[in-house]
Amino acid sequence: MSSSVHISLSALQSFIEAVFISQGIPNQDASLIAQLMAEADLQGSDGHGVIRLPQYIKRIRAGGINKNPTIRVVQERAAMAVLDGDNGMGHLVVSQAVDLAIQKARETGVAWVSTRFSNHAGPASIYSRRPLQHNMLGLYFAVGNANHLPPWGGTDMLLSTNPISAGIPASEEPPVVLDMATTVAAYGKVKAKAKRGEMMPPGWMIDRQGQPLLDPSKAGDGFLLPIGEHKGYGLALVVGLLAGTLGGAAMGKDVVDFNADHVSVTNTGQAILVIDLSAFGDPEHFKLQVDALVRDLRNSEKLPGVERIWVPGEQSHDKRGRYQRDGIPLAPALVADLHALAVELGVAPLNHDELA
Repeated sequence: MSSSVHISLSALQSFIEAVFISQGIPNQDASLIAQLMAEADLQGSDGHGVIRLPQYIKRIRAGGINKNPTIRVVQERAAMAVLDGDNGMGHLVVSQAVDLAIQKARETGVAWVSTRFSNHAGPASIYSRRPLQHNMLGLYFAVGNANHLPPWGGTDMLLSTNPISAGIPASEEPPVVLDMATTVAAYGKVKAKAKRGEMMPPGWMIDRQGQPLLDPSKAGDGFLLPIGEHKGYGLALVVGLLAGTLGGAAMGKDVVDFNADHVSVTNTGQAILVIDLSAFGDPEHFKLQVDALVRDLRNSEKLPGVERIWVPGEQSHDKRGRYQRDGIPLAPALVADLHALAVELGVAPLNHDELA
């Protein structure tokens, strides 16, 4: 396996922004998308960051994504709304949904906003974390952009990874941030393994004969496994109903595989639930209780050979600090793909020399 190339956050963000602007995405939108994509890589969510850029550009150039969407509210009550994304970039649609949910939660204590006609939006935790800045917590649900999961015991892929994420603020400790697919591994992790030339561990995927599938380049020959067997299948179904069906977005056989189809409208659905801590009492008291629980977990008795007990979100928090300082590691094969994309589009290539 080749060693990684380290790129600064600012260089990565500037490159992504320039690529989108070159394709006619308005400057302000390109800046926001680039910020969110680079943040994905910054926190180690490398299956949902710049690795997705070539695929996004293919869809934009093929007409599969609306470059100038009119994102609008189509259903609304005091504590809920449904946003129609007009087939725009998912990062733009979900960002607006989260901001609207935060605004509503200030008035109502809790708010749910669904999206329809959105697109792939990157890692779930990018959005569940945003309410933390407002003494709120966030729960995020999404329908994945391709079906890689059959119903338990079946072979027809009718469900996706359907991620769920929770962002819960603490006081002095890092926030508790859960970001998980309902499958053992998100499909973005399979893509990242393939790009790095690595094999998958047993338990991620099986082939259609039920045998372990370890080569990520042959992922199309099999399907992902749900977490907890039949329980993960049930969770994938429920998340899809909440994030997709409830808001009028695609689910089941209606999900478009955006890995293979660059033209069709995906009608991707996401949902964000925001809870204002002040509606339940003193936010600082809650956050101090989170601190205490986190420390109890971390300092609890360990099994032999275990060096540290991690709380969800701590490892990505640690990566944010290290990558900000030392640069974001990218696989050489990915860097080569991005260089080829830059040449094709006539934009300046990634700056390898600028480190944080």
